[in-house]
Amino acid sequence: MKSPFQSDQPRYPSLPTDIEGFDALATLALDLRSSWNHSTDVIWRALDRELWDLTHNPWVVLQTVSRKRIEQLLSEPAFRNNLDQELQAWQQLHEASPWFQRQHAGSELKQAAYFSMEFMLSEALPIYSGGLGNVAGDQLKAVSDLGVPVVGVGLLYQQGYFRQTIDAEGSQQALFPYNDPGQLPITPLRRPDGQWLRLEILLPGYSVWLRAWEAQVGRVKLYLLDSNDAANYPAHRSITSELYGGGPELRLKQELVLGIGGWRLLEALGIAPEVCHLNEGHAAFAVLERARSFMNATGHSFEVALAATRAGNLFTTHTAVAAGFDRFSPKLIEQYLGRYATQMLGIEVQDLLALGRQSVDNPNEMFNMAYLAIRGSGAINGVSRLHGEVSRRIFEPLFPRWPEAEIPVGHITNGVHMPSWDSAAADQLWTEVCGKERWREPCPKLPEAIRKVSDAQLWRFRIESSKALVEFARDRLSRLLASSGADESEVEAAKHRFDPHALTLGFARRFATYKRPNLLLHDPDRLLRLLSDPERPVQLILAGKAHPADDAGKEMIRQWIQFIRHPLARKHVIFLSDYDMLMTERLVQGVDVWVNTPRRPWEASGTSGMKVLVNGGINLSELDGWWAEAYRPELGWALGDGQEHQDDSAIDAAEAEQLYQILENEVIPEFYDRNAEGIPTAWLQRMRNSMSTLTPEYSATRTVRQYTEQHYLPAAKAYRKRIAFDGQLATGIANWENSLKEKWSSLRFGAVQCHTDANEHHFEVEVYLDGLDPSFVAVQLYAEAREEGTPRCVEMRRTASRPDDDGTPWTVFQASVPATEIADDYTARVIPIHSDVAIPLELNLCLWQR
Repeated sequence: MKSPFQSDQPRYPSLPTDIEGFDALATLALDLRSSWNHSTDVIWRALDRELWDLTHNPWVVLQTVSRKRIEQLLSEPAFRNNLDQELQAWQQLHEASPWFQRQHAGSELKQAAYFSMEFMLSEALPIYSGGLGNVAGDQLKAVSDLGVPVVGVGLLYQQGYFRQTIDAEGSQQALFPYNDPGQLPITPLRRPDGQWLRLEILLPGYSVWLRAWEAQVGRVKLYLLDSNDAANYPAHRSITSELYGGGPELRLKQELVLGIGGWRLLEALGIAPEVCHLNEGHAAFAVLERARSFMNATGHSFEVALAATRAGNLFTTHTAVAAGFDRFSPKLIEQYLGRYATQMLGIEVQDLLALGRQSVDNPNEMFNMAYLAIRGSGAINGVSRLHGEVSRRIFEPLFPRWPEAEIPVGHITNGVHMPSWDSAAADQLWTEVCGKERWREPCPKLPEAIRKVSDAQLWRFRIESSKALVEFARDRLSRLLASSGADESEVEAAKHRFDPHALTLGFARRFATYKRPNLLLHDPDRLLRLLSDPERPVQLILAGKAHPADDAGKEMIRQWIQFIRHPLARKHVIFLSDYDMLMTERLVQGVDVWVNTPRRPWEASGTSGMKVLVNGGINLSELDGWWAEAYRPELGWALGDGQEHQDDSAIDAAEAEQLYQILENEVIPEFYDRNAEGIPTAWLQRMRNSMSTLTPEYSATRTVRQYTEQHYLPAAKAYRKRIAFDGQLATGIANWENSLKEKWSSLRFGAVQCHTDANEHHFEVEVYLDGLDPSFVAVQLYAEAREEGTPRCVEMRRTASRPDDDGTPWTVFQASVPATEIADDYTARVIPIHSDVAIPLELNLCLWQR
């Protein structure tokens, strides 16, 4: 399927394109759909089995094998027939009418753009670190499955995130191998005349040239920018050197490239999205560039342009603590964006800084990227129900005098792209009971179908999955030991470690203090006894990286390595270094129990535990993130008391004790309690419950459908309405806001009266509006929630205007509430009101009677 921006010049000039059939191989190799549609694996394995098993990169395989090998295989009828079938399936995919085209044909959403600092799509494209990229990659894949019109925008890093080794002392060492773009499944984005698409952005005193790349993700395009252009000074070529590396200045440059450069790239491609989805605050500068683009097209001021475009912007926050957002010094913002503000946006630098500050008048306050995203968006969401609550607390300072319950942050809980994480055995099982379309289409019979799978079949499936994991762990560990210079006997012993029939726990994630990866190590002797019980053995696979600057995280890894070197522990615990997407796949496909121990509420959502669901793994997790809303006793095990605690060693000790007890008294006995056929029936019932109930709910297709219907479609409609007729509505909104801001400080309450009859409390309040149009505001009675209830809000109706003895004009409002309520619970307030404006997100004014 040819891109409308693709030139007619040879796409792969150094490859044997003259071989008939090569183009079909290249088309499939360059589509990252191979990372979840494994039917093409047989093709790449046939070309070079060893290279495929090591890299899982079809494009590397295709470029590496000889011309003779390609010709040989293409001449074999079986291989060619398989290739033709895969190409036909690829063409049918692009010609089909998926969910969005069937359900929302004719909607006002024609295009959305998804901006993210990282995307985890495949181990073949290492431009990710962890959770944020995982979410972005899985949602892009689900977008492809569902046919939602989205393009991705990100950065191409020369080194990506660091690679990990463990030295002889058990310490993490960071390596930064170069990402050769020629070996990544991407292609240069070229103009119709063959010229490589390059963009110029101005930084203080110099220009930076950005190269544009394209990655195919099923039906979706992902566009990537990098600064490693020969026209740039060496220091500027390294702007996109590594993910989350360097200091604040490098991070600011990267975010300028992503937000401003990314939006300009879309313009250069002729793409005009109605919706711009900011995946975390890193991409918030797209808010400014989108407004600037509207200014250039219409001649409107920045104020009107922001009012017009923010309706089409969605901000998803993933951060559970206020300190986690990117902040930049005012001096740095002025240095890099001062001229952009004055010359391109037509505003003062202080006005730009105010968009990223809580206190707009504090000249020393840092510039917060999340605040910019909030002030430039029409909606905000967290990534789990609990995270939505936490985010409302975090952002409450931006909405002074508004109750926490009304802070405008909703939530859409993350999900994972199940086809990317299921094993071959899991795929076969689900296909037998639910069919191939189960993740692309709602499947109401899915829970019932899984519950009908027999114990014998389900247990065979789990044993097969465990065997595959043990084989992978043995191979990976022996390779790691050999590469580190270990004794040959130790390498050989690693090839026989672990038992596929023993209970296997998995723990893999970033090693950071809030994730408490060493909670299991609280009592090492007790853990050793638990693992080494000869009648009920337990084995544990660990993996994860600590940020190179996180000494505490690196120390926790070292402590685990030292524990594993105990002769008894060595038989039961493995630490697999260099945690990446391929390792994640293998772990979540084979572990029996996924252990997660964050300090609540620091894990916004978490997705690793969702990945085991489709594979029959069971969660043992802190009641945090997604598990806080998903947990029920019949589905897995819960750690903690469901309350929030500070960094408290006593709480850590109590939860470590709870973790040991759950393992000793519930998890291990249930796994080893077998019937006459050797099957753990209670375990399988819990597994069946988890698979049938949680897998469809925590699928990325559910997440993307919710984003589409709850945000993308309404945002597209609101944006189109605001820009219609040369931005008439946006201009009116800007004028409305200015009127309210100008008059607000003079508004005040007069007399407030309440009288009660048998049925109702009747309220009457006087409000001085100082000439403000009464239709610009709403007067309400508000009562805080009592116990487990919800806040109550009653609209008051305008009934009259009357002057007092001094001639002050008062506007009178009235409302009634049931006499069963407590009258003193209610307080009157004045808030802005506009049928086309999100209050208080777009205007946070609020005046209370008391």
